[in-house]
Amino acid sequence: MNPITGKRPIGTTYASSTVAHSETVLRSFYAHHLEAGTGPLVNPFPLARAPRVNAHHNPMEPWRPQRSGLFRPGQPQRIPRQIPDEVFNELFARLSSDRDRALVAFWISTGARASELLGVVSAGTDPGRQLVTVVRKGSRAMQQLPASPDAFVWLRLYQQRMHGLVPTGPDVPLWWTLRRPFRALNYHAARAMFVRANTALGSNWSLHDLRHTAAYRLARDPLMPITDVQWVLGHARLSTTQRYVTPTAEDVIEGVLAHHRRQAERQTEPSAPLLHYRPESLDVLFGRGRP
Repeated sequence: MNPITGKRPIGTTYASSTVAHSETVLRSFYAHHLEAGTGPLVNPFPLARAPRVNAHHNPMEPWRPQRSGLFRPGQPQRIPRQIPDEVFNELFARLSSDRDRALVAFWISTGARASELLGVVSAGTDPGRQLVTVVRKGSRAMQQLPASPDAFVWLRLYQQRMHGLVPTGPDVPLWWTLRRPFRALNYHAARAMFVRANTALGSNWSLHDLRHTAAYRLARDPLMPITDVQWVLGHARLSTTQRYVTPTAEDVIEGVLAHHRRQAERQTEPSAPLLHYRPESLDVLFGRGRP
């Protein structure tokens, strides 16, 4: 376990989620060729007992349980990891350029996937309204996402540094490499940048953890509707977004300790003074005074 993140390092075997995803891809591949008559007569990756029951799901009805693949491994239900604020500040301080700071600031404030943000073009930013336009990974639809003000500040500093060095135009990539020959920044180069910052800190956070952190911050805001968080993250199902409502162990511990502090403060507070009546009021009440 990494002492900072609590995450396991990359092992020599595939993770259960990777195996499950591969099983789904292979089963769909053979099912397609089985229907087209271009493949084997039997799908080597069949479902356990029944076909898909949610293929034509009515959005007005609840989801019914689906039979899993015969060779699909079980996966534990885990809470997505989020980077604590104090650790994120240390990680952000390890970034070495304005471009890297702008990228991380956009990732942490928009919740966009790494590939979605790297695909933004120059015309896709609107600093006046604090919006950035991305192309969604699944639907390929264009969507405007709100970003934090400091993200656009770092972006402006990065653009000023690269002025005259890279091509300009509304359809050119927004992110470029910092060394000659200048090329459009791809995912592997951005990941290498983030790995260097992690190495300096001694952590092993991933680019996708920035999306988890943004989702967790939005979902834990009591003034932020969960449906708005779903729209920002681009989730097809609300149940996927609701995973981020579950508090982490650190947040629960901090909340309980704060509760104990409030209880202790109440016990040390002086009790309210007793009410005393004025003597003349008691005289009238008991008939000792003048009517």
